[in-house]
Amino acid sequence: MRNVRVEVTYDGSQFYGWQRQDGFETVQQALEQGLDSLLGQALCVQGAGRTDTGVHALAQVAHCHLDSTLSDDRLRHAWNAHLRDGVVINRLETCPDEFHSRFDARGKRYLYVTHTSRFRSPIGRPYSHWTNTPLDLKAMRQAAALLVGRHDFVAFSNSGSPRTSTVRTVRSLHILARQGAFGLVVEGDGFLYNMVRTLAGTLVAVGRSKMGLEQVARALSDGRRADAGPTAPACGLYLLRVLYPHPVFEGRDRGGAGAPGLFQV
Repeated sequence: MRNVRVEVTYDGSQFYGWQRQDGFETVQQALEQGLDSLLGQALCVQGAGRTDTGVHALAQVAHCHLDSTLSDDRLRHAWNAHLRDGVVINRLETCPDEFHSRFDARGKRYLYVTHTSRFRSPIGRPYSHWTNTPLDLKAMRQAAALLVGRHDFVAFSNSGSPRTSTVRTVRSLHILARQGAFGLVVEGDGFLYNMVRTLAGTLVAVGRSKMGLEQVARALSDGRRADAGPTAPACGLYLLRVLYPHPVFEGRDRGGAGAPGLFQV
């Protein structure tokens, strides 16, 4: 048996979240069924964290112990060939036996995408939030600054998986404004259930003048869910990166014919 870690991208609109659930198609189930089909082994693929129904991931990290003599690159190609549409393994490498994708993680980085147009485009609806109201970018950035740091974020979460503490550290929170859209990029040591979506919903509410800065500060100090903004839809949320104290998946993605793309460096 060897321990392998993988970097996975998936289209959250095609799954009922990450975690296996009886009667529902999930990312974990798709990965495990692919391995079972390939190796004839019923294995557990453990992820760095759970994503909810409709939430996407560009670089989710997972690991599992398996028995195979295939090289890392051949195993990656073979495993991908046994996966359903909507999920792909970008990187795969044999790693130390003690590596754990969840317990070794030291943080995560998320992106929340909102399109801003008079009418909602019929293209890409499962992949972004949308609003057609004017937004005050300055006020949104001022509110974002209040949320950075170590706080009790209980007001910015919904009841879900059990947690021993609702205190988290938001290391950075940036609003990247573009014509017709903006992205909220948030990095922290961990996030509560629906916390990133509630942060996004709160900042949009501030931008629409539905909330003031004093209400955001009060939500942090008093911990009342009613003081925070709404939970934004899952479609706009992407897990960008899982952060570890040591590098994982080092170097360029290379196959038997070299690195993909125009420049084979």
